[in-house]
Amino acid sequence: MEPIRFFDGPRLLADVGGTNARFAIETAPRQFEAVSVLPCAAYPGIGAAAAAYLASDAASGYASDLRDAAIAIANPVDGDMVRMTNHTWSFSIAALREELDLATLLVVNDFTALAMALPHLRPSQRVRIGGGTELPGRTIGLIGPGTGLGVSGIVPVEGRWAALASEGGHASFAPADETEIAIMQQLWREYGHASAERLLSGPGIELIYRVVSGEVLSAAEITERALSGADPDCLRTVDLFCGVLGSVAGNVALTLGATGGMYIGGGIVPRLGALFAESPFRARFESKGRLQSYLARIPTFLITEQYPAFLGVSAILSEQPAHRH
Repeated sequence: MEPIRFFDGPRLLADVGGTNARFAIETAPRQFEAVSVLPCAAYPGIGAAAAAYLASDAASGYASDLRDAAIAIANPVDGDMVRMTNHTWSFSIAALREELDLATLLVVNDFTALAMALPHLRPSQRVRIGGGTELPGRTIGLIGPGTGLGVSGIVPVEGRWAALASEGGHASFAPADETEIAIMQQLWREYGHASAERLLSGPGIELIYRVVSGEVLSAAEITERALSGADPDCLRTVDLFCGVLGSVAGNVALTLGATGGMYIGGGIVPRLGALFAESPFRARFESKGRLQSYLARIPTFLITEQYPAFLGVSAILSEQPAHRH
């Protein structure tokens, strides 16, 4: 059956992180065409990256019909000016809308978009880690380590979902054993504040490894050596990372009352493969003293969909009054 097309034409969607900008054209509800990933470092600004994408062979056929766009970006979005925390790009939303000749341009935090994607994930786009049962129509939590640490969630409001704009990744890190105390002390020495993001990110994996081994390796190499099973320090680093992630995810679930489930997104965890399922993540998620039985009932899911933020920005754009059907 032919999908229902948008009456106002195709839409431009983007998911911009500290490393890559992902673009797609949405031709019908949740139907994404011409998906491309462009390295942020190759372009002076988001306008140049979007223009390069729209001029590409894959997307150029849609460019003249585009009037609406939505961008998810790894940054707080407050007002017209957006300055990226983990990259050099900055821009005015109004000026970018004019530059791209759009009627509508929505710019939202990437984890707000990812949170809004959660109700739309199919079973094939997520993997359950551990036990628990999701309660329908209840708050859903989200955490995602990548270039930084994203935290968000969605709450049901009058039959719709409302996403939380959160900077919870910068909340203080609480160690759970002697090794984690040593890691925290290293963070104090280097940064003055030990936040969850300092550990639950690419640079965080490197710092954990440095404390564990006294050596320096890139996050990619640490992960590769852990997956091969050849390096005990790399395996221990990944276990520590997953344990801390479980602890912080449990904190988010408790704070939000996320009985609708807790989701793990971001670029790092999907690369860990079976190491994540076998790690201390779930045990640490539940390890909250008197509240252990409460957390044991909350399911945890790893998002496996490659481009989940597109689902979220699509949902947010469709919520706008001019775009409801």
